[in-house]
Amino acid sequence: MGRLLKKPAYMGLLLTFSLILSYVETLLPMPFALPGMKLGLGNLAVLLTLYLAGGREAFLLNLLRILLSGFLFGSLYGILYSMAGAALSFLAMLAAKGTGRFGVAGVSMAGGVFHNVGQLLAAALIVRTKGLFWYLPPLLLSGVVTGFLIGAAGRETLRALSGLFRRLP
Repeated sequence: MGRLLKKPAYMGLLLTFSLILSYVETLLPMPFALPGMKLGLGNLAVLLTLYLAGGREAFLLNLLRILLSGFLFGSLYGILYSMAGAALSFLAMLAAKGTGRFGVAGVSMAGGVFHNVGQLLAAALIVRTKGLFWYLPPLLLSGVVTGFLIGAAGRETLRALSGLFRRLP
């Protein structure tokens, strides 16, 4: 299955999927969330790419997703915060997957938690205050919950795709 997704057309489809999810996320009201808190729907495509194609492809998809969705639906600061979060998140996901001790949901949860930590660190550096770290406990909880939900969706998608790819010529 991994060789199949190294083709540009499949990577293009995954990038398009991630951008659609990122756009849908901008439409969802989040009345209970702290400022900057999101579901991270676009990360589903990154998670799928990590499992289907590998780390390099997932890194590239993540980079392109952040840049394109930032320019299309966000701002320069949004891109900066997302890049910081994505860098830590991606390293955490690679490490968790690499241990072989975590399933798809666990890898995604690590990514969700470290994405929030990376964004908080970037915000603290930009604003030059440690006062933002009071956000940390709710952001950690948010990262665990959303990471689990994205991971569960990813696990089921991978399960469905594995059956589809087995039937391809």
